[in-house]
This record gives sequence, C-alpha cells and structure tokens, in this order.
Amino acid sequence: MVRLPGRSDTRPPRSGSPRAPLSEGEQGVREPGRVRSALSARSVAGQVFVLQVVIVLLLVAAAVVTQVLQVRHDSSTEARNRSLAVAQTFANAPGTAAALRLPHPTTVLQPKAEAARRATGVDFIVVMNTDGIRYTHPKPDRIGKKFVGDIGPAVAGGTVTQEVHGTIGELVQAVVPVKDQAGKVVGLVSAGITTAHVGGAAEQQLMLLLTAAGVALALALAGTALVGRRLLRQTHGLGPNEMTRMYEHHDAVLHSVREGVLIVGGDGRLMLANDEAQRLLDLPPDAERRRVVDIGLDGDTAELIASGRVATDEVHLVKDRLLAVNQRPIEVRGGPPGSVTTLRDSTELRALSGRAEVARERLSMLYDAGVGIGTSLDVTRTAEELAELAVPRFADYAIVDLYDAVLKGEEPKPGDALRRVALTGVRKDAPLYPVGERFRFVPSSPQARSLQTGDSVVERRLREAPGWRAQDEELTGRILEFGIHSLISVPLRAGNLVLGLAIFCRSEKPAPFDDEDLALAEELVARAAVSIDNARRYTREHSMAVTLQRSLLPRSLPEQSALDIAYRYLPAQAGVGGDWFDVLPLSGARVALVVGDVVGHGLHAAATMGRLRTAVHNFTALDLQPDELLGLLDELVSRIDQDETPSESTATITGATCLYAIYDPVSRRCTVARAGHPPPALLRPDGSVEFPDVPAGPPLGVGGLPFETAELELPPGSRLVLYTDGLVEDRQRDIDEGLDLLAGALESAADGTPEETCAAVLERLPARPSDDVALLVARTRALGPDQIAEWQVPSDPAAVSEVRSEVTRRLSEWGLDELSFTTELILSELVTNAIRYGRAPIGVRLLRDRTLICEVSDASTTSPHLRYAASTDEGGRGLFLVAQIAERWGTRYTPAGKVIWAEQPCPDVSPGRGRG
Repeated sequence: MVRLPGRSDTRPPRSGSPRAPLSEGEQGVREPGRVRSALSARSVAGQVFVLQVVIVLLLVAAAVVTQVLQVRHDSSTEARNRSLAVAQTFANAPGTAAALRLPHPTTVLQPKAEAARRATGVDFIVVMNTDGIRYTHPKPDRIGKKFVGDIGPAVAGGTVTQEVHGTIGELVQAVVPVKDQAGKVVGLVSAGITTAHVGGAAEQQLMLLLTAAGVALALALAGTALVGRRLLRQTHGLGPNEMTRMYEHHDAVLHSVREGVLIVGGDGRLMLANDEAQRLLDLPPDAERRRVVDIGLDGDTAELIASGRVATDEVHLVKDRLLAVNQRPIEVRGGPPGSVTTLRDSTELRALSGRAEVARERLSMLYDAGVGIGTSLDVTRTAEELAELAVPRFADYAIVDLYDAVLKGEEPKPGDALRRVALTGVRKDAPLYPVGERFRFVPSSPQARSLQTGDSVVERRLREAPGWRAQDEELTGRILEFGIHSLISVPLRAGNLVLGLAIFCRSEKPAPFDDEDLALAEELVARAAVSIDNARRYTREHSMAVTLQRSLLPRSLPEQSALDIAYRYLPAQAGVGGDWFDVLPLSGARVALVVGDVVGHGLHAAATMGRLRTAVHNFTALDLQPDELLGLLDELVSRIDQDETPSESTATITGATCLYAIYDPVSRRCTVARAGHPPPALLRPDGSVEFPDVPAGPPLGVGGLPFETAELELPPGSRLVLYTDGLVEDRQRDIDEGLDLLAGALESAADGTPEETCAAVLERLPARPSDDVALLVARTRALGPDQIAEWQVPSDPAAVSEVRSEVTRRLSEWGLDELSFTTELILSELVTNAIRYGRAPIGVRLLRDRTLICEVSDASTTSPHLRYAASTDEGGRGLFLVAQIAERWGTRYTPAGKVIWAEQPCPDVSPGRGRG
C-alpha cells in the first residue's frame, strides 16, 4: 500500500471513513488510546482479542460445570456411605436391641445417640420403633414424633438410603433394622447428613479452578494486548474492509488533486508520481523505480528532489512552466526513509497576483477613505484627511484647494480665487504654494480646465505640458527640478456644485499616473467631496445658529447700582445650545438675575431660548416673586410643547431649567427659586464658598409641583455666582467633582473683581466644552442709610402736608431741590390715594440711587388704574399727572399689601453708588 505525503500513521475512522494521521508525538502521548484502538472489535487486533476471550471463557465455563457436577456426585455418594455406615454401626452396637425393650428407651439411647453423632460427624442419629416413633433426636422436642421417610424396607429387614427434605434441611439418610438374637426386627436406626456438610475438598478444588481460570483470562488479555499493539503497528488500527477502502480513497485522491505529488525513496529512486506530477514534469512512462537524476529533469529540479531537503514554495523553471516546489522528509513521522514533493503550477498565478495586489491595495484605500475621511464636521480637517490618506500610498504629494466661500459655509461662485487648505507630501521642502495662500489658475492649466469643465485631468508627463508651465514659469521650473513629473487634477464636486480641487503629484514613484490611477483618484475625491460639502453645510447652519443665539443673548448689561456684574458665555463644541442669562432692573433699586438652559442643541434650542428670555422680560414687568415667575414659565413651556407638532427634522422642547434671583440692596436680601437648575454658589467677603440650600423644583414643562423660594442675606461685597450645568458637569466628571472644582476656583479669586473671578473659573474648563456654559458673577452692594428716607403716615388727609414738608427737607439735604415740586406732587397724589382707598399701615420711602425713587405702601391689594377723566369730573387726574411727571411708575405686591412707586431722573446728581 502507498501512503499519501505526510501520512505515516492513521487512526481507526469514525463512520467507516479512513482515520486521520497520528504523529509520533501523539503516539507517545496517546499510548492508552492506541491500546483501546487495538482492542476495538472493528480492528484486526480487536477481532483476535474477542476470539481469544471467548475461547478462554468457554473453557473456564466447561471446567466449572464439570467440577460442579462432579462435586454434586461425590457429595451424594459420600453422604450415602457415611450415613449407612453410622446407622449400621449404631444398630449393631451392644445394648441397642436390649434398650429398645426397656419401658423408656430414650433414657438410655438418647445420650448414646448424641455421643455417636458428635463422634461420627453426622447430623442426626434417630432410634425409633417399627412404627416410626422416634426415641432419639438431636432436637429433643422431636422425640416421640413420627419419623420422616420411607421405613418399609427396613421394617422388613432390609436397608434404605434416600435423599429427603427433613427437619434440618436437604439431607441423605439411611435406615437400618435393629434385630435381636432371634433375628427379629425390634427397632430401626436412621443416620443422616446434610449435603452442605460434605464435599469440602471438592469446593476447594472448585476455588482453585476458578483462580486458575482468572489467571488464564488475565494472561490471555495481556497477550492479546501485546498482539494488538503489534497488529496496530502493522494495520494502523484498521480492519480489512477499512484498509481496502482507505487504499481506494487515497489512490483516487492522489491522482485527482491539482498538485503534483512525488514520493522518493531513501536511495533516490522515484517510488510514486501521480498524474498531475507526470503532466507537469513530462515524465516518461517508466519513470517509477528509476533514479530521479535519470528521468530527464533539469539539473536544479532533479538535485532538489533527489536531495530530500526541506523546501517551501521554491520556484523552478521546468520547460515553460514556473513550478512552486514544496518538499518534506517522511522519516520524521515514523515512515521509511525518503521524501514527499508537491508541485504547483504558478505561471498564471504569478501574473494575476501582481494585479490582485494592486486591486487589494486600492480597495484598502477606498475602505480607509470611507472610515477616515469626514470624521469631523470641519472643512479644513476633512481636506487634510484626504491629503493624509493619499500620501504615500497613492501619490507623493496631495493638495486640496477650496474656494473661500466654502470655508465660510457658503456656496462658491465660479471665478473666485482658491485658497490652499491642505498640503501633505513625502518631503517638506517641495516648491508648492503653501497652506493659506490665495491664487487663481491660468486658463491653460489642467487645474483651470478641471474647474471649468468639472472633469478630471491627468498630466502624465509635466515636462511635455506647456499649459501647466504657463501658470508660473519660474515656479513650475523649480517644481520640475524638484522631481515632480506627473499630476492628476480632480474637481471636488457635490452635485452640480464645484467646491475646489484635489491635486495629486508624483516625484519619488517613477511610474506616471495612468487611467486606473485616475479612476481611483476620482473615487477618493468623490467620497471626500461629500464629507467636505457636509462640513460646509454644517458650518453654514452653525454660523446661522450662533448668529441667532448671540442676537438673543444680552449684548450689554443694563445700568444699575445694586450689583457689580461680569459674565461669560461659551458655546458648546458640538454647536449652539439653549443656555442663556439676563440681568433685569426692578423697582425699588432691586435687580433680578436669571440663568436658564434649554435641553438640546441647534437652531430649535436657540429659538426656544429666545422665547423664554422674552417671556421672562414680560413677566418681570409684573414685579412677581421668583416662585410665581417660574410657575408662569412652567405653564408657557407646557403650552409650547402641546402646540408644536414634531416632524422628522425638528424636535419639541423636552424640558428647560431656570434659576431666578432678586437682590434688594436696601435689605441686602436675595430671594432665589430654581426649576431643575444647579444651585448658586456664594463667595462671602471672608473668602469662604458655599452652595446655599435652595429648594430644587422640577424642570420647566414638567408641571404638577409648586416652586419654593429661599431667602439669603448677603453682606456687601459678597459674590453670587449663577451658572449652567455645562460648567460643572460633563462626560469626564460628575456634578460633585465639578462643584468642588468651582469652589476651588472661587476661593483662588476671593480678592479679585467679578471679571477676574470669571476668568479664574473658566481656566478650569477644557478649551472647547462639550456643552454650553453660561456664567454670571454678581458682587453685591448696599444702599447706605444716607440714601434712604422712610416715614409712617397716619390714615388722615391732614398728614399729607406733613409728608410734603419732610420730603422737601430731605431733598434739600440730598441736593435735589429741583425735584421738590414734582416729588411733592407725586407723593401727595399717591399718599392721598392710599389714605382714601387703601388700608393702614401706610408708609412712604425715598431712595436716592441713579434715580429718585418714591414709594408709598399700604396693606391693601387693590391696584390703582390710570384713566382719562372727563371735563366734568372733579377727580381722577392724579395718576395721570404722576405718569406724566415720573420717568416710570408701577405697582408691586408684597406679602403685607402693595407698593406704588415712581422714579424720576436725577440730572444734577452723579449716579448713586451703593456702598460695597
């Protein structure tokens, strides 16, 4: 039988197929497995083993059966002889016949019978009369009872030997007569022995026989195992049918494979050559059994095959074929000396492999372009990614030129200048336009032709392209001297829009660009053009959103004296969001601070932010408390969500947060309420930082729960810090860590101005935060006692004149004599209305700030209304006069009632300053 190459050992197959080869290492490690294989009933060794075991078992069984039968026969014979001899001896013993004639034979015979039984080893000796009534028995309770057995022959003078089932088990007994001197039968004697008490020698023989049989079976198993291992080496664990089938399969495979197979013996003779080897080497018909060097092969090939050395994919030219030769020795796997050689025709494969490698590299580039270009929505970065991908795999230099309008997110216009945005090359000193330079291509250049026609242009040899050299004779000359010799110009097209050019150059690679290179360049540029256009559109939309957002945010802060304020706003890296802030002056020198955040990013979030900011402006005009204002905002957001119908391109508001605070410089108290917003930070004058416990209401638009306020007393010089969650929370840290960082930044700027505090806080942030950040730092001031005047007014019309006198005196002290008349007129009307229509207590307060503020308070919640009195009316013109004289006037409600206030400018006095 001929082995296939590399198959020096096989194992018994499963399902009737030839087994896989077993290496030498596996033979040593799996020796128990080989023994089990040898003992398999399907192998030749297994069949021999089964036959030997069956023979041994049959011989042992026959011997055991024979021994058992012999033991049974010997035991029965021995029992008969012994029982008969004992019975006859006792019957003929002196005194037995005489004892039977006594009135009580048992008294004499029972001791003698028991003594004789013990001496002879039988199981019983029974003496009885001729009627079978026992006089003796080993068990005394059986005396006097009928004997079990046939006694007829004995009564007649004969003897009886029989096997019966007596009272002590299976036994053999003999019955003999007892005769007197006259020969008359006067009694009977029976002796018996159970079969279990005889045959001891036979049982020992049976054990010896079984032991010998076990030893014989073990020797047979060991011998069979040795024979099996021998047969395993010879037959590889296969049965005759399997060996035949394996040979047929191996022979079929050997001659049908598309590789040539040669088996050469240790003496250099060709032992086997399959059909493919004979075709590839063109061997003669009688090549087998001849020496390899004598069958007509070329010297190198014959030397390699005859040497038997290891070879891997060595290429040899045999006539007109390139053959890849692999060779391995077979003795290393336990086989006979020799080697196996395989031959593969690689003539066409070599030609195809070069083209396949080029195609594979191009497919790899296209794949990398799909995942590597357009990773960001930045036009310049996308252009750089295209250039970096092409160098050095495709070109030695890659250039991207775009119109300026594209960089701004706008659509380019034909004829505009280009700007170089990306340049990547194998060397840094190439004489090319640098990044950032603006230029135009002359009409005869390939780049200009690409822009005009929208088609790609390839210049295989730049030295022979006069149109290209017309761009700049000196520069193009230096480019040629540098070694750049071939160029491809591909327009960056997005639909009908040409965004710019991608230019590829070769200098180190000697081969010029061809049509296949042009196709690859167009494919790369087409993918990059889509990403650049997407980045352009994003830039346009981002610019629009930023413009909208900045137009909706406060451009400057209103003038007021209660707070010294600084702010910062940082848009998110991903785009604009809905963060906003505002500073709103209120009546009575108070100031409202508001910070909010709309969930989401983009135009929709910015527009929603503008709507909420406008609503806060309107609600502030009502002079509401913070919790009441947040309640109105909550209803507004809920209505916006209900009224808007979401579409595929837009999303409804999914929530907003807000913090609203009112600071009063007179009482130095700050009232704060928040709706799902982070709490404010408070930097006290001593440098300590705390986060006041302000009740956290639900976000706006959720509804269902009321909002609560907190009262904070702020000493002059305290800094109240309002912010959005983008300042203290992002993907890299949670809000607790962010609050700790914020506290540390505030402590480091404890002695600085609000502007310095903003700068110190933002230094702790990344350069481009992942979310919008709005920051508002307000340092508190307080109105001094010399800026405040208060009186309590009795509910009596006569008290109005006293109020006017006090006011005139105080205005004179403040240097505001010019406002005495108008102030008296305003207070007279307001106090008169309070006395007439309000409820006590009634109070008057003057505040000297940037304006002169007059306030009249009472316990009534009825608000006066401005109306136009008819010519016949006696009254109704007081508030009209107040509105004409005052710069602003209004009503605000307090827990104790209401306050009517009016403001007048102070032209002759510098703006009031609170004391810090």
